[in-house]
Amino acid sequence: MGQAREVMDQLTEALTTSTDLKVVMECFAEDAVAITPDGEIRGRENIAEYWRQMTDAIPNSAYESAYKHESGNTAIDEGYFTGRNTGPLVMPSGETLEATQRDVRVRGCDIATVENGKIVSYRLYFDQLDFLGQLGLLPNAPV
Repeated sequence: MGQAREVMDQLTEALTTSTDLKVVMECFAEDAVAITPDGEIRGRENIAEYWRQMTDAIPNSAYESAYKHESGNTAIDEGYFTGRNTGPLVMPSGETLEATQRDVRVRGCDIATVENGKIVSYRLYFDQLDFLGQLGLLPNAPV
């Protein structure tokens, strides 16, 4: 296992099993860039804030790995993020929605490029419509 895989696994652990935002921030370089469905985030403090908002919204989450790959300084994970929305959810607009108390299971893909033991580039892809639909936040979503 290479350095990229080690850092990616450490990040996943810190976001789910241990929910340790200090470790999350330490996984990223100071000038890291993250691309998420919500847009581009620059700087590890801002990236950690993005993850804080997600872990506040879904505090007891888990990750089910479907596929792991490492090539050089890049690690790729595909899997399912699961949990229950028990905290406020901050939308890309800045609007905060009350917790729905609904369970989610969303397939996603994370790609992390690591240099000197820190993530310098991070990309997160998941289906926002599927996520919002499972939360019951779309018109005509099942109750």
